[in-house]
Amino acid sequence: MSLVEQLKTAAKEALAHLYPDTDIPVSAITINQTKTEFTGDYTLVLFPFLKLLRTKPDIIGNALGEYLANHTEFVQSYEIVAGFLNLTVKDTYWNDFLVQHYNDTSYGTGTANRQNVMVEYSSPNTNKPLHFGHMRNIFLGYAMSEILKTSGNNVTKANLINDRGIHICKSMVAWQHFANGATPETSGVKGDHLVGDYYVKFNNALNEELAPMLDELYSKGTVPEYLSDKDKIRLQEHLTQLSSAKNDDAIKGLKSDIKVLMSNYTSIQKEAQQMLLAWEAGDEATVNLWKTMNGWVYDGFDVTYKRMGVDFDKMYYESNTYLLGKEIVLKGLEKGLLYRKEDNSVWVNLEDEGLDQKLLLRADGTSVYMTQDIGTAILKYNDCNLDKSIYVIGDEQNYHMQVLQLILKKLGEPCADGIYHLSYGMVELPTGRMKSREGTVVDADDMIADMVDLARKQTEEAGKTEGFTEDELKELYETIGLGALKFYLLRVDPKKKMIFNPEESIDLHGFTATFIQYAHARICSILRKENIAKVPDSSAFADYRLTQALTPAEKKLIVTLEQYPEVMQQAANDYNPSLLCNYIFQLAQQFNSFYDAHSIAKAENEEKKQLRLMIIVMTAQVMRHAMNTLGIRLPEKM
Repeated sequence: MSLVEQLKTAAKEALAHLYPDTDIPVSAITINQTKTEFTGDYTLVLFPFLKLLRTKPDIIGNALGEYLANHTEFVQSYEIVAGFLNLTVKDTYWNDFLVQHYNDTSYGTGTANRQNVMVEYSSPNTNKPLHFGHMRNIFLGYAMSEILKTSGNNVTKANLINDRGIHICKSMVAWQHFANGATPETSGVKGDHLVGDYYVKFNNALNEELAPMLDELYSKGTVPEYLSDKDKIRLQEHLTQLSSAKNDDAIKGLKSDIKVLMSNYTSIQKEAQQMLLAWEAGDEATVNLWKTMNGWVYDGFDVTYKRMGVDFDKMYYESNTYLLGKEIVLKGLEKGLLYRKEDNSVWVNLEDEGLDQKLLLRADGTSVYMTQDIGTAILKYNDCNLDKSIYVIGDEQNYHMQVLQLILKKLGEPCADGIYHLSYGMVELPTGRMKSREGTVVDADDMIADMVDLARKQTEEAGKTEGFTEDELKELYETIGLGALKFYLLRVDPKKKMIFNPEESIDLHGFTATFIQYAHARICSILRKENIAKVPDSSAFADYRLTQALTPAEKKLIVTLEQYPEVMQQAANDYNPSLLCNYIFQLAQQFNSFYDAHSIAKAENEEKKQLRLMIIVMTAQVMRHAMNTLGIRLPEKM
């Protein structure tokens, strides 16, 4: 039990004793760390009790403070400041804590509660390589998986691969037109990059074919005769709206819609659509090409995932799951939970839930994405008997995820209650947004290479390469570069949008992994000099007690170390790795302040030396535990 929890429990007991006619629950008691300008370690907020107890805050505070000082083993003194009760904890408590935990490698790991949790992340398309936009998703998903695992859950890391649909057909068509049989082996291009190149080539060819069609459309202002009757009506509506539109965004949106509509009449787009139909019909040649090109992409993904340091326990493929929801939808139709329109399409009515009506099966009986997601959600639930199914998906899909959960509830599926959308904001570069179809995306592989190179340049310019072999330097640059990238993307609350600045992410003096890595390396250097063998295991300190008071810097660092399990649990409860990032950065700052204030080698006496050695051993251990949970390595030398 953390000290805050002990203080809350003791405060509840004190209030029950002092005011027996009241019943104040632990949840109503707020305890925060005391602000640095005041005396004390923790502050109990008195204001919530005033109305209930009908007395002044000073009277409540004095009674509570007196009771806690006399009836607990850890409260030494108290002070009342404007409705707040500041409590000072005895040095013996901090000493006992340090002795018990300083070399505990599992410190921060929660008690197993055995909830079955699945975290689905990455979920790429197989028509292009992983790009920078995927990275926040991947690092967030991996970190949350590890945080939830550390907090005591059974966690399954899952990846749903979008390996079917018009997007992969576009790459396949372009490969047939332009590749001359090129493969990753013959071209020397990584498989996912090769397929992505042909996706870009497809869109270039599409735009080239489309440009004269659009020029003719806008110059004449008349709807082409070769369009279907339905598209003629749609296009005429768009042209009418375009003629009266005055807002630039409205004009841009209308022209974009017109471009999409007209693209369906290009020969290359028709070719891709025909290929999709051939794939769905099981055409052997089409399926074989699809398997071959997807295989290239999977091989490429594996290389990138390995370099990122992330992994998965289960892989799901949309080519296997896209029809699963159809059976569920038809059963819902039979039960009267869904309805069929005159054109034979199947819909769900969510108007009672404040939304609208949603298509689940097209008139020809084929599934839409929502139907596919219904089936996959149920499959995942049944596979792992899930208590919680977490989807790491960008905030542009907030509405889609809300609808998915509502439909599953309406269908009476037990998986619905456990669905949680871990929504995150878009990440951009200083140069702006990226578009994969236009080939302006920064590939994940290129971003990693750039960050590693940035780490190399920074280390060489600082003149800190002495004493390393070439292999050690190579590993160090990888550790620093990838650590900077991951930490920067995780340090921001997932709900917020962000801009990634490579130079800022690796700043040795900033809110960065590099700062933390350097603090850890500094501790390791101290321990090498002082000889770690001088620090005995905890059994040797079974009856050890301090005879001298803790200095402010010593105590501040121990207090922060004691809070670590609580921070880890809070990060799990809030699905927010940034809480862990903020904590570990603060710990590194406090270590630096501690070390600047105190000598270890020239400590006042042996007792102080051993105490400070224990403090930094535990600080390094907590740093490693926390950063490992985030997927970030810490070097022992920098």
